[in-house]
Amino acid sequence: MAASTRIPPIAQPFVSDRAKKTLDLVEQFVENDCIPADAVFQAQLGEGEKRWTTTPAVLEDLKAKAKKLGLWNMFLPKNHFKQGAGYSNLEYGLMAELLGKSKIASEATNNAAPDTGNMEVFAKYGSEAQKQQWLAPLLDGQIRSAFLMTEPDIASSDATNIELDIRREGNEYVLNGSKWWSSGAGDPRCKIYLVMGKTDAKNPDPYKQQSVILVPAGTPGMKVHRMLTVYGYDDAPHGHGHITFKNVRVPVSNMVLGEGRGFEIIQGRLGPGRIHHAMRTIGAAEKAVEWMIVRINDERKKPFGQPLSSHGVILEWIAKSRIEIDAARLIVLNAAIKIDQGDAKSALKEIAQAKVLAPQSALTVIDRAVQSYGAAGVCQDTPLAYLWAGIRTLRIADGPDEVHLQQLGRRENRTRKDAVTKKLTWQRDEADRLLNASGFKPKSQL
Repeated sequence: MAASTRIPPIAQPFVSDRAKKTLDLVEQFVENDCIPADAVFQAQLGEGEKRWTTTPAVLEDLKAKAKKLGLWNMFLPKNHFKQGAGYSNLEYGLMAELLGKSKIASEATNNAAPDTGNMEVFAKYGSEAQKQQWLAPLLDGQIRSAFLMTEPDIASSDATNIELDIRREGNEYVLNGSKWWSSGAGDPRCKIYLVMGKTDAKNPDPYKQQSVILVPAGTPGMKVHRMLTVYGYDDAPHGHGHITFKNVRVPVSNMVLGEGRGFEIIQGRLGPGRIHHAMRTIGAAEKAVEWMIVRINDERKKPFGQPLSSHGVILEWIAKSRIEIDAARLIVLNAAIKIDQGDAKSALKEIAQAKVLAPQSALTVIDRAVQSYGAAGVCQDTPLAYLWAGIRTLRIADGPDEVHLQQLGRRENRTRKDAVTKKLTWQRDEADRLLNASGFKPKSQL
């Protein structure tokens, strides 16, 4: 069945014929070109330090093919940006799910983080000069970028804690501080860093203290100390950098949108970004199910004389995984529709739901697939260990689950407590009235 025939009925009315055709093209490109090329990418990357200076040729070949097929920059939603391929968040969501099945598919189509979020920042908030200098080459896939927000010395789950100092001196800003988990900083093609710091630490409004500023790669005073690993994976050449800034100077024109607008920018950036991650996560879960199905039907592997597919608990794993993936997909697509109908700010609840549910569901599914393979599931002979490690970070990245759950719970309680209390009180009183009228004694003790 082609991808366009598997669109959930609830989403069908929101998907154009053009998007359906593209969806099928994306599936063919991922399954036939990208997934087989994942192994070639790793082989061409090589070993040792050269992995941080190498751009595998197979990736450039895939990018050229993707451009010819029109599979390029699908992530920029048509109702908010003119620079993209002209699809909605929902339509891209269906495509991103497929991209999530391959390690290199997102980059091969220029839909890879953190460039996607950074391009949205430039497109939505950047000056014309900033767009010309940085957005144009990013859209063309000539360069890559990094977004520097998280810091090692504070609790970064609360972004008001950010300490990197941005101080204006004449026609320049001077940066001092440190960042880590700067994804993309290891890539030799990374030419621009979007850095969040404080320009006004004494502002009484904690959400007006921060700003986002552009720092070109190679600016004096900026030092990349190391690349952090994710459960042992270093994700070369992409990398997650630990970076310090010591009297780093950039022109005043490098400020994005204006001083004190940092929170406004990151909320505009992270909302869609969280959805993109959730969309790709669904694809990773689907890939895990595929590997699990292959394993349980392997005629060579028969514990206790029977294939795994004959064991009831394994079939239950398959069934539960299908339910959990399909449920998570609907949550994600619902969030995408809500963004399409307004913007990321109007879909905070739906984005949080997707951000929490999709990784948790995918991790459960991947873990079952690992278990079905036994020891093979935790080594490099399957993609499952890497999938699990990558998805596990999403329960922390772009705000940990606990923050989103707290905000969801607070919002649900605040918006519903009065109306629900009033309704249930009336229903109880009405029940008591009806009981009395019928000759019965009220039973409620609340």
